[in-house]
Amino acid sequence: MKQAPQSLPQPPPKEGAFEIGGLSIRQAGFTDAAMLAALGRRTFEEAFADQNTPENLAAYISEAYTTEQFAKELRDENSVFYVARLNQTPVGYAKLRKNGIPENSLPAGEAGIFENTQTPRLAMPCMELQRIYVLRENIGTGTGKRLMEQCLQTARQHGCATLWLGVWERNEKAIAFYGKWGFTVFGSHIFHVGNDPQTDLLMRLEL
Repeated sequence: MKQAPQSLPQPPPKEGAFEIGGLSIRQAGFTDAAMLAALGRRTFEEAFADQNTPENLAAYISEAYTTEQFAKELRDENSVFYVARLNQTPVGYAKLRKNGIPENSLPAGEAGIFENTQTPRLAMPCMELQRIYVLRENIGTGTGKRLMEQCLQTARQHGCATLWLGVWERNEKAIAFYGKWGFTVFGSHIFHVGNDPQTDLLMRLEL
């Protein structure tokens, strides 16, 4: 006797969906994996192609920006993706990870506080802003602002004490953008792009 095919898990409710002047922010679902992978590849290349070798850039993209990788991340219950669309066309996205902490972190001896050799203390519960990217042609249109507003709203709704992120030390525009929102540097860690070990500044915002 044949068994009925099992249905795939359904995506979570669309948190914080809104639309203003043709720009909409919606939570991504499982069916968005291919679109996010293509958008992610394009925005990453636009942001970093001029500062990395083609070999290192291709190596990183081949691992981090595949449809399969995004499908896996979309099924992670601790991850939340938001997509910005302008007149229904995807122009940016953000990814949050609940209770993510910097690499190599260890409990610091206080309840709800973490630290490591590269970073001072980080209050818990926290949320990591793992990615926030906008297509180059849409930078300056308010898309990044709307995505950040949604990320802050989500972090607060989940009762987080801190929102933190990593940003390449040479990405001055991004560092300035985060600074305008009140993020401050609290440490650093190493992030590999291909075989190139790069230093990311760690920035946090107490909520």
